[in-house]
Amino acid sequence: MSPTPVRFRDPRADRADFASSILVRCPRCERIAHFERRPCTPPDADGRRYPQTRVVCRSCGLCRIDIGACRSSRYSSDCSCPVLWLRTGTRHGELWAYNLQHLDLIRRFVAADLRERAPWYDTGQKMTLVARLPAWIKSAKNRDEVLRTVDRLRATVIAPG
Repeated sequence: MSPTPVRFRDPRADRADFASSILVRCPRCERIAHFERRPCTPPDADGRRYPQTRVVCRSCGLCRIDIGACRSSRYSSDCSCPVLWLRTGTRHGELWAYNLQHLDLIRRFVAADLRERAPWYDTGQKMTLVARLPAWIKSAKNRDEVLRTVDRLRATVIAPG
C-alpha cells in the first residue's frame, strides 16, 4: 500500500499578502532587519498622501522611518529600498521570499506530490502567487534542490546569532 500523497491547496495568496512585512539586509550592519510598509500619511496641504516605510534592526539598533520612500515593487540596490535577506541563487535561477510565511508557502508547494488549484472562475483570480512561480521551481525533478535551498534560507533566519 502506497503512502498518502502530500496535498497542497492553493490559498490564492498574492504577492501583496506578503509585501507589507519583509526581512532585509540592514543598511548599517549588514545583518537581518525588518522592513515594513505602513499606511499612507494624512493628506498634506496639497492633498497628497505619501507612503511610509520603516526599517528596524535588532542587531545594531537602527530604526529608520522614511516618508515618501521608493514605490518600486522590487527591493534591490537600484533604489533606496533595502536588499532582501531571503534570497539566494541556484543553478536554475534565483530563489527569493519576502518573509518566513512566504518561504513556508513555497516549501509546502514544492514538497507536495499533489498540487490543487481552485477554478479561476470561482474568484476571478487566475494568477496567484503559486501560479506565478518559475517553471524550474514547479518541476518535480528539481524538488530536492529547491527544498534544500529553502531549508538553507530558513536556517539563516533561525540560526542563533
